[in-house]
Amino acid sequence: MVAFTALTAPASAAPGLVLECPQFIEQKSVQISNVPPGWTTFVRAPLYLHGAAPMSGPPEELGELAEFSQKREKGGWIYTYQLDVPFPAGKWLACTYGESDQVTLGRKLNDNVRVCSFRYRKGRHVGENDIAIACK
Repeated sequence: MVAFTALTAPASAAPGLVLECPQFIEQKSVQISNVPPGWTTFVRAPLYLHGAAPMSGPPEELGELAEFSQKREKGGWIYTYQLDVPFPAGKWLACTYGESDQVTLGRKLNDNVRVCSFRYRKGRHVGENDIAIACK
């Protein structure tokens, strides 16, 4: 089991707001419990931001959205999600960490958000992406 301490204050995204995922989760925030007897734990490095996307509902509901448009640009990609349909479980921003998106931080978005764009560029560390998020 992996647990994390509070990293950002909960807030809702207002229309026209630029959002930011934390760039990394510090290794001291990672707590591993229920390890087999005789084993000790050590977390070598932070978990770096790998992905970001809107979701239907909180992260544990796995409400990943399949419909988006993508556009290639020099040095990266832009993914745009139309969010102008009802989301019964709410609209959420998911920020994923680790090369295989092992950990997700989520925060609820304002129901009035209608579109979000995610501009991806390679980060400095292996598996890390710099992601600029704009919603309106």
